Amino acid sequence: MAESTRTLDWNGANGDHWVAYEEKYNAAMIRYGERLFAGADVRPDERVLDVGCGCGQTTRVAAALAAEGSALGVDLSAAMLAQARTRAAEEDIANVRFEQADAQVHDFAPGAYDVAISRHGVMFFADPVAAFANVRRALRPAGRLAFVCWRAPEESEYSGVPRAALAPYVTVPPSGGVNEPGPNSLADPDRVREVLGAAGFVDVHLEAENEPMNLGADVGEALDFVLNRPHVQGAMADLDGTTRAKAAECVREALTPYLTPEGVLLRAPAWLVTAHTPA
Repeated sequence: MAESTRTLDWNGANGDHWVAYEEKYNAAMIRYGERLFAGADVRPDERVLDVGCGCGQTTRVAAALAAEGSALGVDLSAAMLAQARTRAAEEDIANVRFEQADAQVHDFAPGAYDVAISRHGVMFFADPVAAFANVRRALRPAGRLAFVCWRAPEESEYSGVPRAALAPYVTVPPSGGVNEPGPNSLADPDRVREVLGAAGFVDVHLEAENEPMNLGADVGEALDFVLNRPHVQGAMADLDGTTRAKAAECVREALTPYLTPEGVLLRAPAWLVTAHTPA
């Protein structure tokens, strides 16, 4: 039941939102993409598995780095994968493909990949030990894993600033606690080590990263991005027009101090996690 619910979620409002805001999400997370690939160290002849690939930007980057190899992106969302295939075709990338699959249970060919990557896509597993064990089986001996995941939500301006601004008007539901399936499930570094160790990985290393999320070129763009996220829309659905406008203005005021020449930047602490399969 939990698996079906997650699939329906990503094939509904969340998936549609990510497609609509694909370019903004890619721009927002560009620095974490750079950190991910620094940790993954993809080589030209390697086979790359991208877990929770979404609209496929990281898969396409991996395919470019593995120019003599290949990259497979897997995700639950049909809409996001359709967008990923469109982008790959537009860019004429021949060594990339996408498949709708749940990495937790998908029957990957054993040892088929040299490296597995994920940009904020591995925090939603209902059973993370089983999921990472399945990814581990898909990797060759001495294969590599690299992913980025969020640290504790109370450390994040990206999560906390809009939520605090909306608090006088509406309660935005939590996005999942630490150790629960959701964005914060791998925030505890000890749990990450425990999960990956139980899944059969070795040499687990976590590096604290403090890159910002760029929510938009100006405050208006950042406000649109925040207010149109599905969990925020859901929380504000029952507000009358006047109250909704007041709430939106509070968010605008809260975002304004974060405007820089580069855009509206909110700190979004994360872990860069790397590990290996046994040789």
